Amino acid sequence: MGEVLSQSEIDNLLAALSGGELDVDQMPGDTGKKVKPYDFERPVKFSKEHLRTLEIIYEHYGRLLSTNLPVYLRKNVQVSVTSSEAVIYSEFSNALSNPVILGIVNFSPLNGNIIVELSTNLGFAMIDRMLGGQGVPLEKNREFSEIEMIILQKLMVVCMQLMHEPWKNVAEVDPILERIETNAQFAQIIAPGDMIALISLNIKVGDTEGYMNICLPFFTLEDVMDNLNTKFWYSTLQKQDCSDYEAQMESLIKRVDIPIRAVLGSSQVSVSDFMNLQVGDIIRLNSKIDTEMNIFVGNMRKFTALPGSVKENYAVRVTSVIREGD
Repeated sequence: MGEVLSQSEIDNLLAALSGGELDVDQMPGDTGKKVKPYDFERPVKFSKEHLRTLEIIYEHYGRLLSTNLPVYLRKNVQVSVTSSEAVIYSEFSNALSNPVILGIVNFSPLNGNIIVELSTNLGFAMIDRMLGGQGVPLEKNREFSEIEMIILQKLMVVCMQLMHEPWKNVAEVDPILERIETNAQFAQIIAPGDMIALISLNIKVGDTEGYMNICLPFFTLEDVMDNLNTKFWYSTLQKQDCSDYEAQMESLIKRVDIPIRAVLGSSQVSVSDFMNLQVGDIIRLNSKIDTEMNIFVGNMRKFTALPGSVKENYAVRVTSVIREGD
């Protein structure tokens, strides 16, 4: 309190200034302390520690996407976190150009929603792969059809379900996709001046590369900001029992759907024969009745089997397992 002036000292100082006895320009400045500018339009609400913890969360999320999306897309998926930054929402929204893919996600039980943006070239490529194509993006963006929106929504629901696990060490959240907007004007659920944490993921599906932006408003994460630090993250992680972790992983793996097909055989016919095929015609295959057929998991030949039936359904009985390198 020694640096605080008394009222009489303040009065004498003001009298000296008004009488010209003291010149402000000649007063020695305090060069020992540096003034750091503060931008009131962009208040610092996310520290480097907060952003680093969010990077760890979404690195985990990226690994889950890389593991689960190939089941639906029939192609290897590579995901990595490219950046994390704190910006105001208007900077994010002003950079959007229609058509966009914006998932409005309820981040219950936390307050408010988050926004997940998927690049349109990646969205079209994923839709193409889910419809049996090669996943080639469009040369020119266009509006999504109704069928494409249904497929995209199914894919986004899967992505949101995977977001629960990475957040488990910070908070028990249950992300639920409320809707998908393709026009940025209809996604103004955050005030333009509100601070957000923006996490950017790079996603590569085959030869197609795009991005996913996770927009996390401060008012949504405010209640768990104290938990967004690496010390809390790792301390929570260490408390987990290894057996519980293995059980969780086993439970996740068991829920993954794997496409399996049994190939009876193949045949070659001429175009004219193919054009003249009628109901009841017989196509002769290159395999015999007692010959083992190949069972494919995805596009990989994994088993051999013999045909049969169970009750009223066709079935196959596995006779051998094909190991890698066989």
